[in-house]
Amino acid sequence: MSGNVRPVRDERDGLLAFLAQQRHILRVAAHGLTDEQARLVPSRSALSIGGLLKHVAKTECGWMDTVLQRKPAGTVEERASAYLEDFRFTEQDTLSEVIAEYEQVGRETEEIISGIPDLGAPVPVPKGVPWFPSDVDAWSVRWVLLHLIQETARHAGHADIIREHIDGATAFPLMAAAEGWPESPWIRPWQPEPV
Repeated sequence: MSGNVRPVRDERDGLLAFLAQQRHILRVAAHGLTDEQARLVPSRSALSIGGLLKHVAKTECGWMDTVLQRKPAGTVEERASAYLEDFRFTEQDTLSEVIAEYEQVGRETEEIISGIPDLGAPVPVPKGVPWFPSDVDAWSVRWVLLHLIQETARHAGHADIIREHIDGATAFPLMAAAEGWPESPWIRPWQPEPV
């Protein structure tokens, strides 16, 4: 995958391609990090790169549950508490496992969306959930995909800032390293600092 989304065939392909691109950009922020570095919280926020990856995987999976009308586990209060835990990259977590889970979630999203004939199909808004609007009965599948793109892009930006705090690496040199771009007059792929 490159710095730009490939040409798209239609709306569905475009939405899925832009979501895949944002997932990729978020994973690129973790390129070359150790598990310990992925746990670092180097700014005033409580965010880490590993925690962001865990959060977006859980969030995307939750949205697909909503699209498919699968009942979430636990009470609203338990889900609210779990939401905060989703941001924590614990000592038991590994970057490779979290990234693999996120990639699996992406494949499942693409499979689910590919099986829905109409992107305008209604997705009922869960009732009694304080973070969802009470005055909206349904979103569309299209709206859910746009929301996931927005959510993932926001957290990819967070991950860029966190990564820069960790070791000074920025998005395009990281992307060049992750994708094996050759060095050119305008970009040098990121390389770890010598120890």
